[in-house]
Amino acid sequence: MIYLVVITIYLFTLTGIGIYKSRKVKTQSDFSIAGRKLTPWILVGTMLATWIGTGSILGNAGKTYETGLAAFLLPLGGVLGIVLLTQIAARVRNYEKFTVPEIIGERYGELARLLCVIALVLAYLVIVSYQYNAGGAVIVTIFTDDSGRSLFTPETATIIAAVFIIVYTMLAGLISVAYTDVGNGVIMLVSLLVAFPVLWIKAGGWSGMESAFALMGKPEHMRLFGIYSKMDIINFCLPPFLLVLGDANMYQRFSASKNARGAKTATWILVFAVLLVELLIIASAWVSSSMIPDAANGRHVLIYAAHRFLPPFLGAMMLTTMVGIIISTADSYLLVPATTLIRDVYMNFINRDADETKIVLLSRLVVLGLGLLAYAISRGFAESAGFFERALYAYTIYGAAITPSLVAALFWKGATKEGAVASIISGTLMTLAWNNAGAWLPTRFYENVDEILPAITVSVICLIAVSLLTGRNPRGQK
Repeated sequence: MIYLVVITIYLFTLTGIGIYKSRKVKTQSDFSIAGRKLTPWILVGTMLATWIGTGSILGNAGKTYETGLAAFLLPLGGVLGIVLLTQIAARVRNYEKFTVPEIIGERYGELARLLCVIALVLAYLVIVSYQYNAGGAVIVTIFTDDSGRSLFTPETATIIAAVFIIVYTMLAGLISVAYTDVGNGVIMLVSLLVAFPVLWIKAGGWSGMESAFALMGKPEHMRLFGIYSKMDIINFCLPPFLLVLGDANMYQRFSASKNARGAKTATWILVFAVLLVELLIIASAWVSSSMIPDAANGRHVLIYAAHRFLPPFLGAMMLTTMVGIIISTADSYLLVPATTLIRDVYMNFINRDADETKIVLLSRLVVLGLGLLAYAISRGFAESAGFFERALYAYTIYGAAITPSLVAALFWKGATKEGAVASIISGTLMTLAWNNAGAWLPTRFYENVDEILPAITVSVICLIAVSLLTGRNPRGQK
């Protein structure tokens, strides 16, 4: 009962904030980038809550259940990407654009901008789809009795999660999401800091875990190295590295900063905040997995641990943390493509002179439409894979298609529109093609190699080669 009470209070609080903030939304700037009024600490909170999503709380945690201590290597790619992002934050803020496709379009032209929109919407809807599934998993757990029966089926629980996420995003956009993200970030950090030592003691410390894993036939779960091959590390770490380096969520929040200096400061703080939270999530999952011999329960290891191993109030706070993480991430990845479609399609090709009231209304309607489409995706192909695999696939689509051209737009004057178009198309197509490589390649060519390596390789080669071939000569002539 306490789980339901605490989470219900949390959700009502979020709804109240959303309704209150919705009254302040007068322009697209308010809805999409919070009126460019966010301070560094608010930025840290909203970026942290956005990045630490289902890919971390369920994806990395689930991978930890499968591989043990070696999972501490998983955050490496994302953290290194954020370190490099510190050198990008101020540049993006100075652009004063709303979306990543706007930056791409200004540098490379309308075709590159439109292709960027397609790749972004495709990748982000996949990410939103598994946030719905994750929210459904939490709801099922909350309403499961001691006999193992839940009041809701996974399908019904997923619908409930999707409806709340869509409605909350429609209310006030980033102006509400950003401020509630700060609360989510604080709850997340405090819950994990308190939960980990409790779980550690319950598991019997290092010796207790060692004995438990040995009895399960998993002694390798106590080893950091030698579990993942070099190719595994590339497959696991490169997609989040590329995503965060070009993540439209991060760029949108840089644009929401009061100034360029604040954006850069917030990103440096974010490096340490993400590292701490990611490691606490994996550590908690690793310790909990030593107490969960049943793989069916281990699939959602932290949800199960919060419900079964922690004192009721702390468990309720932990589940509330997960709910906050899921909602925050889903809101952000739903808001970005909605803003993109309004700015880069509707206002660019259909109605350049639309008034602010109409734009805000259309933004909300697009959120609704995309939210429903993401739900359809969650019921379709996304059901065939786990959270970790879905996260990597979505990250790869975005990272291979958009990140090379985006970074080049900010740092390489020699990049051309032809090179950018070739990069976006080749990165997207290679990701999709490699996912179905069995139909056209012998097994030896693609086994153990995920989409990311061939996709990013082809994308970067096309960007550089085509740019050099189509670039200007030293006299500035074609």
